[in-house]
Amino acid sequence: MSVIRFLARPMLASSFVVAGLDKLKNVDDTAQQLSPLLRRTSQALPFKTDEKMLARVIGGAQVGAGALLALGKFSRFSATVLALTSALNAYVEWRSADSATTEARTARRSRLLKNLSLGGGVLLAAVDTNGRPSIAWRAEHLAADARKVTGKQFRKADQAVRKAVDTAVGA
Repeated sequence: MSVIRFLARPMLASSFVVAGLDKLKNVDDTAQQLSPLLRRTSQALPFKTDEKMLARVIGGAQVGAGALLALGKFSRFSATVLALTSALNAYVEWRSADSATTEARTARRSRLLKNLSLGGGVLLAAVDTNGRPSIAWRAEHLAADARKVTGKQFRKADQAVRKAVDTAVGA
């Protein structure tokens, strides 16, 4: 792991870990923020939704995925989880924020930009391959190498068969 990754991952993850711990400590506040969203989506879901349980799940996911990202373990998966929670946080905080005054609207916009920036950061971490090619890239290049080798072997076999036919016809 490079020095940049060693420093950047915990820096990026720290915000999610702290936010997740805050959600776990203040489950009632988080549940209240989630309530309008869940009222709309609960009709489409085949099971009963519980705001407090969802708040705990989101908080736990942020703490767990943030810790994994900070440690560099399952970093692509944990970054994807954090990107999803960041998008959810951005939406919920935007909907529940006060917008009555100019200062409140400015604070609301700042929180939205913070959430979008963190989401962008974890999206970059989600596609980071840590300097190693992805499985898709390796498979694509393995197939291309196999086509090259097969083509060369086919041409050699074709030349050998033609030479054998020419030798047999000439004899």
